[in-house]
Amino acid sequence: MIVAALIKKIISLFLIMFSGALLVRLKILKAGDSKVLSLLTLYLIIPCAIINAFQVDFSLDIKGGLLLALCAAVIIQLGTIFFSWLLKKTLKLDPVEQCSAVYSNAANLIIPLISAMLGEEWVIFTCPFTASQLFLIWSHGKSVLCGERGFSLKKVLTNTNLIAVFVGVVMLLTGFSFPAPVQDAIGSVSAIVGPIAMLVTGMILGGMDLKKVFTYKRVWLVTFLRLVLLPIPALLLVKFSGLASLVPGGETVLLIVLMASSTPTAGMITQMSQVYGQDADYASAINVVSTLMCVFTLPVVVALYQL
Repeated sequence: MIVAALIKKIISLFLIMFSGALLVRLKILKAGDSKVLSLLTLYLIIPCAIINAFQVDFSLDIKGGLLLALCAAVIIQLGTIFFSWLLKKTLKLDPVEQCSAVYSNAANLIIPLISAMLGEEWVIFTCPFTASQLFLIWSHGKSVLCGERGFSLKKVLTNTNLIAVFVGVVMLLTGFSFPAPVQDAIGSVSAIVGPIAMLVTGMILGGMDLKKVFTYKRVWLVTFLRLVLLPIPALLLVKFSGLASLVPGGETVLLIVLMASSTPTAGMITQMSQVYGQDADYASAINVVSTLMCVFTLPVVVALYQL
């Protein structure tokens, strides 16, 4: 049942993506116009979706689920970094390939999928993965891409997603809620996170030379690592570790974490590649190909978990 709902929602989102690509191909829009939508997504839509997710009554079940999601997210992400380090020399992964294999596009894609599959009350459990990934991407990810050791605490603390998580946690613990009109506005904005994210991806895809995308011979290798090989340890952990029995609804919480770890390459890798002098076009190609392929791989991962 969940797999069927997932496939239906993925197909819906991909139709939106292809409509964005078509608008660019028909020259109605320019690929560069996607920057405005990206900024809206980063600074308004995703923060609204995160805050909206925390508009639930606090309970011991919620607390236990969040702690379980955080523990699983940290273990999976650190494990993914470790496995990518083992593969680095064997496969001769360059910095863009290594980061593209490690970091997933959880924030943009997982929120609409969970909302459609399980209901909005489960979206709150996507936040621990997003928050922990922010710390890692600005420490490990930055170090790999720029070749320097260091931790950008300012980048982490001023990230809009993390600020939204902090605001949401405070509201959850204090029981504070916005007035009805404000909450309705936040809910309405958060509902478009999936369509906008896929429109942006589609517009970028429409502006790319697809022949050039597929000339990157190793793009399929990195896509395989991101969508198939590296999620396997995560699948084994959540399925056989017994962690699901620790809290009520633990199986569903771990499913959410597993899905977050199995999404395509994070779009932030492209942006960081531009900043730190790496091959941003290659990073963008990996993002596009992995996004296209996840329509096949993500349902398989979910089905294996449910067996």
